[in-house]
Amino acid sequence: MYFCIMERQDIIFTSSVGQVLAESLNLLSYDKLFVLVDTTTRDKCLPLLQNCSAMGKASVIVIHPDDVHKNVDTLCKVWEQLSCGSASRKSVLVNLGGGMVTDLGGFAASAFKRGIKFINIPTTLLAMVDASVGGKTGVNFLGLKNEIGIFNNAQVVLVDMAFLATLDADNLNSGYAEMLKHGLISDADHWKRLVNFDLDHPDWEILRGLVERSVEVKQKVVLEDPKEAGIRKALNFGHTLGHAFESLAMEQGSPILHGHAVAWGMVGELYLSRILCGFPSDVMQQAVSFVRENYSVLHFDCKKYDRIYELMTHDKKNANGKIYATLLSGIGQVVLDQELQKEVIFEALDFVREG
Repeated sequence: MYFCIMERQDIIFTSSVGQVLAESLNLLSYDKLFVLVDTTTRDKCLPLLQNCSAMGKASVIVIHPDDVHKNVDTLCKVWEQLSCGSASRKSVLVNLGGGMVTDLGGFAASAFKRGIKFINIPTTLLAMVDASVGGKTGVNFLGLKNEIGIFNNAQVVLVDMAFLATLDADNLNSGYAEMLKHGLISDADHWKRLVNFDLDHPDWEILRGLVERSVEVKQKVVLEDPKEAGIRKALNFGHTLGHAFESLAMEQGSPILHGHAVAWGMVGELYLSRILCGFPSDVMQQAVSFVRENYSVLHFDCKKYDRIYELMTHDKKNANGKIYATLLSGIGQVVLDQELQKEVIFEALDFVREG
């Protein structure tokens, strides 16, 4: 197993994001400032940066929202606007948005002129606890999630809970799915707090504490294993099935939010954890009940099992033509590189649909 110590990413929780952005930019030696937004964050989130004086001279790059646009075509448009705006290797790109914006913007910055500095300002819960933290950047390719990308940390990540007021319930729940994963891979106390939280009537102060804990969990894992050679694979729990569900939904022309796909992926992978690793059935049922109460129902039948299996074969954890997943033997007890046979995968799909 390979471990490598990586510099801790600078993550700042603030209630004055514009002011802290200005302070962060003052620490950087840059010539031009660019801000990447999608059409939603341009309208709902960009105004929250108005007290940052540097924004007056910033060039704003606007892309279409949603994961269907996290592709090479959009990436090229960002590079084109950076080039046309005379961006240099001393320029800075601020990614203001959800996971799609921070993933794509981080990759665009990492490759443009062999790398320019970038700052992430996540505006969704999913981006705050997952996408903007940990150095993963990338785009989808040929219908496959995050098929092309690079590991590269933002200069700083600025987290302001005020952005969550712009989210609808589905997007809030989407981010919460990644927090549930963090609870399952960390400790029973954190898991208990997560499943007892009322998503329908969120207490924002309590949620902030849960978000900070989720970021701590992810940071600890990433520091031990920045390039996903070992323990960082724990963060993929729920994603082997989840990414396949997400890709299938895109193929069918009815895309689903990433967190909703991961939530159902965790249901299937908890079943696999139960039968292959002895995960406690009471905790599994607790998680299944929470997902069924808070997440959209997946629409697929047994005729799609082979296609889901085929999509799973593209997972980046696979090797030697075999499918591997991260499973659990208990809360905080991670089992890496568990081989999955086709028959047991189909059992898990039955459980997702009927369990």
